[in-house]
Amino acid sequence: MKFRLATGMSILGLLLSCGTALAGTLEGPLQIIVSKDLQELKIYDGGVVVATSHVSTGKAGHSTPTGIFSILEKKRTHFSNIYDSAPMPFMQRLTWSGIALHASNSVPSYPASHGCVRLPNAFAKTLFSVTRRGGHVLITDREIVPQEIVHAALFKPVVVVPDTPLLSQAGLRPGLIEAGDKAVEVAMTDPKPEILTPAVQKTEQDPIRILVTRRGDREMMIDLQTLLTSLGYDAGIPDGLHGKQTVIAIRAFQLAEGLKEDGMVTPELVAAVYAKAGKGAPPNGQILVRQKFKPLVEAAITIRNPEIALGTHFLLARDVDSDKGKADWFGVSVDNQLSPTTLKRLGITTEADATQPDALAKTLDRLDIPADTRLRISELMGEGASLSISDTGLGPETGDGTDFITVTRKVQQKADASAVQGTKKRKKKTSSITVVN
Repeated sequence: MKFRLATGMSILGLLLSCGTALAGTLEGPLQIIVSKDLQELKIYDGGVVVATSHVSTGKAGHSTPTGIFSILEKKRTHFSNIYDSAPMPFMQRLTWSGIALHASNSVPSYPASHGCVRLPNAFAKTLFSVTRRGGHVLITDREIVPQEIVHAALFKPVVVVPDTPLLSQAGLRPGLIEAGDKAVEVAMTDPKPEILTPAVQKTEQDPIRILVTRRGDREMMIDLQTLLTSLGYDAGIPDGLHGKQTVIAIRAFQLAEGLKEDGMVTPELVAAVYAKAGKGAPPNGQILVRQKFKPLVEAAITIRNPEIALGTHFLLARDVDSDKGKADWFGVSVDNQLSPTTLKRLGITTEADATQPDALAKTLDRLDIPADTRLRISELMGEGASLSISDTGLGPETGDGTDFITVTRKVQQKADASAVQGTKKRKKKTSSITVVN
């Protein structure tokens, strides 16, 4: 989105003249980042700040959550259903549990809200005019700045050439995820699939949302059920549940292989089933894709050095050129301290450090995405596609009618004098809108 014009026309004048979001001479996706430490919102065009505003986030006892969000709903006129029908003009909902961006007459540049991000009236109206449902908003404790990232693991806009095998020709499990009235295909692929040769094709569609995370119990169980059935041990419908039919299949497999016949699911059992099926080591990662808030693709990947945390990262694609098969990715690493319980459950012994300049690149280095899965996602690539990376899977805020929402936890320093929120340190109020020409 090109806000800085050669004519010298101000961003504010341009935006207020636009009748619809992303209209006129505006190009590409916006990246909106709210810093709680600075009580400031910045709009980025790639890696360049094009507009800023002071904000007011949640006060003590009503802290605004941090993380990776997207705009789920927009309403010019809205009233709180929690706080005495308080007006929330130009409301842009970030979670269905009640967090939003909205206009307010009281934006004191220190935490003062009940959890939402308050914006000055003029800026809220302007921002409302240039965003659209599905646009991303990041809320962080400290200020972060998007950087251009070039890496072989990042997706580019490509499609298969004629007569090339597609993902739909792999071993598929239809009906595991419901997207409206359509079943989402979930493919199990061999550890080393044939390398496919892509060709470029123009596409115009809503941007996709990609999540890379660790595999959960559900995904592991679905694969186990599928493999047991393929080996002749009927585990029933692969639904991810450790039900009666699955227990019978496991016990039959254990009996045949000379294992302890207890019907329990253990890492040793999973490894034995994978080995018997000739599938190699069980995958430990998962990649998911949504479009228009609906599940589209789900597949297994491999995360190397799984004892090291992936960290929490967000990337946004812009200047996606389907003729040249290229895309420019801009990314940030976000602070997110995992709880001791989560670290133990995931087997993580080395935590992530989002302050390291190469944190994102090192995480991308560790992702092995099967060629057919990469090809399927590359076919869907378009302007504004995003990629989130997280250790913690689908959180409670991710559900029907959302993109992938990642809520983060503040990293606690040994000596953190600013840990207490809502102390009402009054910093000098900045202008509601700062224009970068």
